[in-house]
Amino acid sequence: MSRNKPSRRSFLKVSAAAGGGMLLGFSWLTSCENEKARKASPELQMPEKWVTVNAFLKIGDNGVVTIMSPNPEIGQNVKTSMPMLVAEELDVDWKNVVVEQAGLDTDNYQRQLAGGSQSIRHGWEPLRKTGATARYLLLQAAAQQLDVDAASLRTENGVIYHDDSDRKVGYGEVASLAATLPLPEEVTLKDPADFKIIGHATKNVDARKIVTGQPLFGLDLQREGMKYAAIVHPPAFGMKLKSVDDAAVRALPGIHDVVTINAAPEGVELQWSDVNAFPQLVAVVGDNSWRVLDAKKKLNIEWEQTSPPESTADQQESMRLALMDGKAEEARRDGNPEAAFARAATIIDRTYSAPFLPHNTMEPMNFFAHVTDERAELVGPIQTPEFLRKTVSAVLDMPEDNIDIMMTRMGGGFGRRLYGNFGVEAALISRAAGGVPVKLVYSREDDMTQGTYRPEYLVRYRAGLDEEGRLIAFHVRGTGAGESPVFANRYPAGTVDNYLAENISTESNVSTGAWRAPRSNFIAGAEQAFLDEVAEAAGKDPIEFRLELFDRAINDPVGEDNDYDPERYAGVLKLVRDKSGWKTGNDPRGVAAYYCHNSYVAQVLEARLEAGEPRVNEVHCAVDCGIVVNPEGAHNQIEGGIIDGVGHALFGALTFTDGKPDQQNFDTYRLIRHIEAPRAIHTHFVESDTAPTGLGEPSLPPVIGALANAIYRVTGERVYDQPFVQRRELRG
Repeated sequence: MSRNKPSRRSFLKVSAAAGGGMLLGFSWLTSCENEKARKASPELQMPEKWVTVNAFLKIGDNGVVTIMSPNPEIGQNVKTSMPMLVAEELDVDWKNVVVEQAGLDTDNYQRQLAGGSQSIRHGWEPLRKTGATARYLLLQAAAQQLDVDAASLRTENGVIYHDDSDRKVGYGEVASLAATLPLPEEVTLKDPADFKIIGHATKNVDARKIVTGQPLFGLDLQREGMKYAAIVHPPAFGMKLKSVDDAAVRALPGIHDVVTINAAPEGVELQWSDVNAFPQLVAVVGDNSWRVLDAKKKLNIEWEQTSPPESTADQQESMRLALMDGKAEEARRDGNPEAAFARAATIIDRTYSAPFLPHNTMEPMNFFAHVTDERAELVGPIQTPEFLRKTVSAVLDMPEDNIDIMMTRMGGGFGRRLYGNFGVEAALISRAAGGVPVKLVYSREDDMTQGTYRPEYLVRYRAGLDEEGRLIAFHVRGTGAGESPVFANRYPAGTVDNYLAENISTESNVSTGAWRAPRSNFIAGAEQAFLDEVAEAAGKDPIEFRLELFDRAINDPVGEDNDYDPERYAGVLKLVRDKSGWKTGNDPRGVAAYYCHNSYVAQVLEARLEAGEPRVNEVHCAVDCGIVVNPEGAHNQIEGGIIDGVGHALFGALTFTDGKPDQQNFDTYRLIRHIEAPRAIHTHFVESDTAPTGLGEPSLPPVIGALANAIYRVTGERVYDQPFVQRRELRG
């Protein structure tokens, strides 16, 4: 049973649609538009009577169902998987579901945000309850119409059957009556064993549009009278705008205006999402993108230094000094680590590093804005539309109710589009340029040099073993640009009597933010590479060594704040051991296991050397993310995370000279190529009846550790600094 109280009023609204049909509103939903089914199925005809509104599940007079989609889609496939939850409990045929993208509407939706791999997790019960409540009301309406007991009715694919009298009615025939009935106090949700849609592979509903080039993305947007805008920001971190001479540019053909904006004016309260090292910009507005991109090169701009320029070598040295001698914040202490290290027979002491990383989404940052004295309309790819509206309201001094934001599909996000500076900039440019509709488009160089990078990190691990090879002491101390990567209460916390975790933050004028699997994207690889060394020093197989620690956490855990389930953690490690055919004691492959975003992932990776560089042959990946809603999308998410992790671990690095990024486009920034991707990835999901957890990010962090351990198996050399390939080349 799932109760609709006490939040029933805010969660569900039911009303009769004008002309027939039922509208069932709900406070949180993400879904998709099944355009392929609409075109391909002759049975799917649009109803003659229904009303299109935001935040409502609509049932037309012919039984077709429409689900509004309020949440951003960044390629994580929620526009397919989320409506599956509603359709499952509503008991409709998937081919009869049509979904429309909703704009930002905080009155009717909650958590219109894409981030943290939490969409399915947060929507699991509310979305199913939405479908189940609608189904209950339809059954009650059918019972009245047929003059039978509702308990004698059953539903199947949008039709209500009364088997005793061999009668049936479609959902559309009773939808208007159902809309007038009182909401139930509680509804019964399906047993997972009865699922017909959830757990079955379903194609991405936007796939046909994507591959045929139909307009879905922000870059596709066109409006009558629209101008294009290009920005110029300071060439290096620690600099700001001093003056600009735009006379030559204003005289160029096709140029509408040159404006200077400040996205963080004094006295304006900014949101957490307003990370931006360069709020003061010069923007060129013109008839097309080529004109403005060319014209901005002709601006005569003077910059001034506001803080010392940073270079990569200096940054790394500052971090190393902080790590070795800086004052640390103690995040967790179990037992007496100092005394345990003093009596240890063997101490392993290793340091790991990773550089800044840009996000490099396939679609560069862009946003459309049309700002008048009364209203502002914004359209574009954004993961945090609600926070964007708050900031636009503040900088424009315009009520939020006068600002409309519509989300487009995103050509990648990876955390970059959590930070909506480009949307704020578009709004300010439109206003400064006289209220013309403007589409701001970043070049790749604008995007890669603007900031909001994955921080560079440094972490030091120490482990103490007794004479019998038992782990008796463990110490981790981490630092990074603006934050430490250490998660104090994650494994191996809870498995060692004497444990210490410490954090140090290193200052930097380089702006940083979330990058796919924040912090975990570095610390998992370092931790798992270190544990392999500890296992080797203890004379134990790396999987058996980890399982012994999990046994301790299961049977006699240390501390009470361990944020993982050791049985599920050990479960994925055992599953990947069995599925990969791991050879205990002498397997030539690398292994890793990690917990983040509420999910557990373990991987076994086989590598080879090709022209002296490591390449990945095969990856086995075991995943415990609870119930898998859409296996096809889930496999894609796991494979994408693995390839992303392998590529950045091998090649990814952004470096600086006097505050200026050395890599500004793909001619100097190295991404993984198709030929370098793993030849085979085998994903093994744990069968579960547990509610779903995160999936978009958890497969990336551990693969870096598995790769590091596989490189050691192949070369006999440990790798401690990312990127593995470039650092090996620099060392000769």
